[in-house]
Amino acid sequence: MKKRLLSFAKYAVFLGLGLFLVWWSFRQIPNDKWDEFKASLSNANYWLLIPVFIILALSHLVRALRWKILMQPMGYKPRVANSFFAVMIGYLANLAIPRLGEVLKCTFLSKYEKIPAEKLVGTIVAERAVDVVSLGIVFLLTMVTQSDILAEYGNELIGQLFKKGENISITALLIFAGILIVLMIAIRVWFNQFSHLKIVVLVKKIVAGVWEGLISIRRLKQKGLFVFYSALIWILYAAGTWVGLMATEGTSHLGMGAALGALAFGSIGMIVTPGGIGAFAFFIAKVLQENGVPFEIGFANGTLQWFAQFLIVVLLGGISLLLLPVYNKPKPSNTHESR
Repeated sequence: MKKRLLSFAKYAVFLGLGLFLVWWSFRQIPNDKWDEFKASLSNANYWLLIPVFIILALSHLVRALRWKILMQPMGYKPRVANSFFAVMIGYLANLAIPRLGEVLKCTFLSKYEKIPAEKLVGTIVAERAVDVVSLGIVFLLTMVTQSDILAEYGNELIGQLFKKGENISITALLIFAGILIVLMIAIRVWFNQFSHLKIVVLVKKIVAGVWEGLISIRRLKQKGLFVFYSALIWILYAAGTWVGLMATEGTSHLGMGAALGALAFGSIGMIVTPGGIGAFAFFIAKVLQENGVPFEIGFANGTLQWFAQFLIVVLLGGISLLLLPVYNKPKPSNTHESR
């Protein structure tokens, strides 16, 4: 009972945060800029939602194909359709209750493919680990291409190493390496001295889970294909974000660098609040603001992109929920009665 109340409280807090960010975002728009916000949405090229829909649907299909590879070492080869349906049902469930989707997609696939649900949990850990690393790579690429949108400290540190038209300073490299070493030592000492603290235990569990997931990849029979699928998922995410930027005036001129920044921080927004409500559009608006886009225009684009992703999940998730039992309906036998 206490666990349910705690889960509900966490959900309520993060949902409240999302609604607060929606309210706060609207407050950020000056009264004399409301017409520009409305015009940005009314004049948007909604036909571009079609390629965004296709790109993101492909990314979900690739995710299902990657999930299949993770099951092969256990001796299971689920059908692609069932894997895809389970993935989309998981996304749909996450819109209502965060993390419920991981449980449901394992439950549904277990039911229709006769795979023990407890064995599928390990594949979820591996998926999360790879996604964490992939998101880190996206942030690294953003640092290289869009260092000015990061925090001031990160901008000063990384920007010195990646200024256009200049050689990398040996001194800057040494300083950067020195800071990393000091941070690693400090974290290790802190972990050892304060290992009894709940926050330290939690961080250790998260790091151990990510490491366990990454290590499990060594047992895969198709490592190259797994890496390719992992890269392709995020390439499709970036492509979908870039096409989404072209949908509104004021953001259509932005390139892949801005799209990477929007993807990086937008992904954090999807994690922070249920379904990314409020946070996704707000973070994208702030990123685009650093690219010279007025907040109200960036918020309009972020809202449009969030709605596109929400619509895709609702439509494909709902269809998957309906098709899953139909697709797995036992076929009537063609036995003939002897006369």
